[in-house]
Amino acid sequence: MPYTLIHHTGCGSSKKGLALLQENGIEPEVRKYMNKSEMLSEDELRDIAKKMGKVSPRAFMREKDAVKLGLADSASDDEVFAAMANEPRLIQRPIGINGSKAVLGRPNEQLLDIV
Repeated sequence: MPYTLIHHTGCGSSKKGLALLQENGIEPEVRKYMNKSEMLSEDELRDIAKKMGKVSPRAFMREKDAVKLGLADSASDDEVFAAMANEPRLIQRPIGINGSKAVLGRPNEQLLDIV
């Protein structure tokens, strides 16, 4: 299974994560999740959380955008997954996925932890 990078072309950290992978000989399948045609579904987001170690979706949610979009601190995980699927700005990036493992690339070097 190829390495997949959940990537936002307008994000400096995401661009640096992609460059880091490429510098290390990894040419990932790039998923531009901000594009309407490549948005992540609730099921895909749940799978990412599972591959990260069964974490809450809040582990890879952009807090500042949650506040801007009015997502309540008391929102359940189900509500957070639904909000992320509907509004991809809520998803922190980059996220690396390799087989049964996924990692948030913050810092970017963590993307190499699942190679």
